[in-house]
Parts: sequence; C-alpha cells; structure tokens
Amino acid sequence: MERIQFHADNPNKRDLKKLAEEINKGAIFIFPTDTMYALGCLMNQRAGIEKICRILNKKEKQTKMSLICPNISVVSKYTQQIDNQVFKAMKRYLPGPYTFILKSNNYVQKYFKNNREEIGIRIPHNILILELLEILEVPVISTSLNTDGEFQQSFNDPEDIFTVFENKVDILIDTGTIIGGESTVIDCTNEEMEIVRQGIGPIE
Repeated sequence: MERIQFHADNPNKRDLKKLAEEINKGAIFIFPTDTMYALGCLMNQRAGIEKICRILNKKEKQTKMSLICPNISVVSKYTQQIDNQVFKAMKRYLPGPYTFILKSNNYVQKYFKNNREEIGIRIPHNILILELLEILEVPVISTSLNTDGEFQQSFNDPEDIFTVFENKVDILIDTGTIIGGESTVIDCTNEEMEIVRQGIGPIE
C-alpha cells in the first residue's frame, strides 16, 4: 500500500494530479470523507468493484455502495430524472454528511452483477475529495471502511487502517484521524422522501 499524506483543507495540486492518474488506471484506494474513511475505485471499474467486495469479505448484493460525486450536475448523469422536491433537498444539504438513495440509470447498472436499480449518492464536505473528483474520469464508487458490516470507530484512524489493509489496498489517502460518524441516509426512490438512518447530518 502506498500511503500518501495530504493537508485536509489545502491539498497539494501536483500530488492530487499524480493520485488521480493512479486511480484512473484502476487503483483501489482508501480515502477520507466528512463522516469516516471509505474504500473505493472508479465507478466504471468492474474488476475494482469485485475486489472491494473481496477485501471486505462481503457479497456484492449485500455491500452498500455509494457514488461519490463532485456536484449535483454530475449526479444527474448517473441517475434517473431527479424529482424537484428531491433536487431542492439535495441542494440544501449537500455537500454534507448525507446519503441520498436514488434510482440509478442504465449506465450505472451495467457495472453491477445484479443490475442495481438504486444507488446511494454522496457529495461529502471534504475539500480534498471534491478537488480530486474534479480531475478523475468518472465518479468514485465507495463503501464504508469496515470488515463486518458494522460501524467501527477504529477505522477513522489511519494507523489502524494501515495495519489492517496494508496488503489489500493500493493507496491510503491520509489526512489524519477523522472525528465523525455515519451519514444520514434519505431514501428518495418513492413518492415521499424517507429518513432510513439518522446519522450526524441533521434534518430540519
């Protein structure tokens, strides 16, 4: 594993470009968000998605994955038409510690074995990741960094992450320990939006 340290609020642009080159080539990487560290790859890397599931010892169908996007305009390229009410909510709460579950379009579905019809959408309030996403070829597909499906506080610490995943992942983006929690999850696939998990993101 290559461990790359960045300043969370002022990442080095040259190092970001080098990092983007590796990810565009298919690297599996661990990265910080505004909630916790996550594990991901480019969303069009079918082999990468399979490897992520193997690393976490989970079946793909049971792995909760989200698209990490730089802005809402990009989100609309990978989902079915976004309802006006949902769009307003996304504009209000994003970037932030929220996951919006939307209906995926055919382009996204073809990269999953079960033609996943729903996908979580995240635009984290994290300067490094948002700047990185602007220079990647496509959004990142990711899942929370845990090994048993339960939230583990220890994996917010890069030292713990390096110890456990050193020989399993290509890159660790290290911005230090994150004091976070789980994102608030909002299901937008039905007529009425529903909060399915209350995380650290408040809902008014």
